[in-house]
Amino acid sequence: MSGPNTAAPAAPDPYFPANGDARYRVHRYELALEYRPGPNRLAGTARLSAIAGRAPLTEFHLNLAEFKTSRVLVNGRAPHYTHRGGRLRIRPAKPLPPGAAFTVEVHWAGNPKPVRSPWGGIGWEELTDGALVASQPVGAPSWYPCNDRPADKASYQISVNTPSAYTVVVGGRLLTRTTRASTTTWVYEQSAPTSSYLVGLSIGMYQTVLLGDPGLGGVPQSAHVPAHLLPRFSRDFARQPAMMQLFEELFGPYPFGEYAVVVADEELDVPVEAQGLSLFGANHVDGVRGSERLIAHELAHQWFGNSVTIADWRHIWLNEGFAKYAEWLWSERSGGRTAHELAAAAHRLLASQAQDLRLADPGRKLMFDDRLYQRGGLAVHAVRCALGEDAFFRMLRDWASVHRHGVVTTAGFTAHVARYAADPVDDLLAAWLYEPSLPPLPPAPAPPSMPARPSHPPTNGGPAGRGRVSG
Repeated sequence: MSGPNTAAPAAPDPYFPANGDARYRVHRYELALEYRPGPNRLAGTARLSAIAGRAPLTEFHLNLAEFKTSRVLVNGRAPHYTHRGGRLRIRPAKPLPPGAAFTVEVHWAGNPKPVRSPWGGIGWEELTDGALVASQPVGAPSWYPCNDRPADKASYQISVNTPSAYTVVVGGRLLTRTTRASTTTWVYEQSAPTSSYLVGLSIGMYQTVLLGDPGLGGVPQSAHVPAHLLPRFSRDFARQPAMMQLFEELFGPYPFGEYAVVVADEELDVPVEAQGLSLFGANHVDGVRGSERLIAHELAHQWFGNSVTIADWRHIWLNEGFAKYAEWLWSERSGGRTAHELAAAAHRLLASQAQDLRLADPGRKLMFDDRLYQRGGLAVHAVRCALGEDAFFRMLRDWASVHRHGVVTTAGFTAHVARYAADPVDDLLAAWLYEPSLPPLPPAPAPPSMPARPSHPPTNGGPAGRGRVSG
C-alpha cells in the first residue's frame, strides 16, 4: 500500500526544481494567522514538525514569498538563515542526524500577493472584500512557509484571526470559533495528509448553508455563499449530494471528514479544488446549472488528486484525466450524454488540434493545456473499453482505495491496470500515455452490468469542455 509520503521522490520536481526540498519531510503544520482585509496585512507563526531523510541534514529550505521574516527556530534554537528569492534557507546550529524528528518555527508578516508563475499570479488573492487562496501548482508559499512539493503530505491545524464580520473557511473540520471584541479566531483541523498546494482558505462575507441531509454515516456538505447569490446557487448545486452518492458508489468512500464549497463574490477564471474544499466564482453560478460539469470535476478531485496525490507534476494527468472522466460518468449516470458520446466529442476536438502533447510527461508549458484534460479523460475511457465494465470499475475503486492518502505515478497506474486486464494492455497504455499522436477512438464499451440511469433529473452537461477547468 502507498501510504503518506512513502513514494516521495528523492530528486527535485523536474518542472519546479526551486520548489520543495526532498531531504526531509513534514508531517504536521500548525499555522496561527492574523489577517486584516483593509490593508491586506498578514502576520503569521508556523510550527512545522518534520523528519530528516537518510543523510545528515546540515541545511534545508522552505519556500516562502517576500515577507519580512522576524524569527526562525530549529528545535528551539536560532539557526543561521537567509530569505531571498522565495526560499528560506536554514542551517541548524548542529546538523540533524538521519531520520531525526525536528521542529521549525517561523514568524513572518507582510502584504500577501500571488507569486509569479508561467500562468500569471497564483496563490493568495486579495478580493474586493476579503481574500482567497488558489495555490495550484506552486502558490502555497504566497502565504505560509512550506516544503512545497506535492508528495510531501502533512496534517494541518490552521488558526485565523480576522474582523468578526468575515467568515473564514479552511478545508477541514472547524474546531472552535472564538469572538473577542471586534475580531474572531477560527481554528480548523485537517487531519488527513495534505499537499501544500491543496491547503485552501477563503475569507469573505458569506452565508453558510448545508447541502442535503448526510444521514447516518453520510458526508457533511456545506456551502459558503454571498447572500444575493443563494437563489441561483440553490439550483446550480442542488444535485451535488447525488454526485457525492454516485462517486462513493464508483470510487469508494469519500476520503475526508467533510466537504465544503465556497462561491466568491467576484468572477474567477476557473474553479479550483483544495483538500475537502472547492472554490468557485460568481460566474459559475447562473441559476440554470451551466457549470454542473465543473461541480462534478471539483468533487472528483477529492479522490483523484487530493487523496490519491501525484508524486510530482509530470503526472498531472492522473489528477485531471480522472476528474474529466468523472464529469462524463456523472453525465452518463444522470440522464445526459453517455461517457462514450462525450469521449467521441473530445476525440473529434483533439483530432483537429496539434499532436505534440505527451500525456504522461507534458512538460511545464503544457501541463494545464486543455488537451491534457481531454486526452486524460480519453485515456481513462480507453482503459474502460479494454477492461470491460466490471473489471474497469473494480480497478477504479481499488486505485482510489489502495492509494488512499498516498502518492502515485503513471508507472504505478499502468501496473495497476494490468492486474485487471484479461489481455495485455501495454501497447494501448503506451499509445495513449507516451506517444504524442492521437490513437483511434476505442469502440464503445459493452452495456454496463450496473444500472446506468439513476433517477436523477436530466443533466445540463454541455459539449467537451472549453478552456482549463480546475487544477
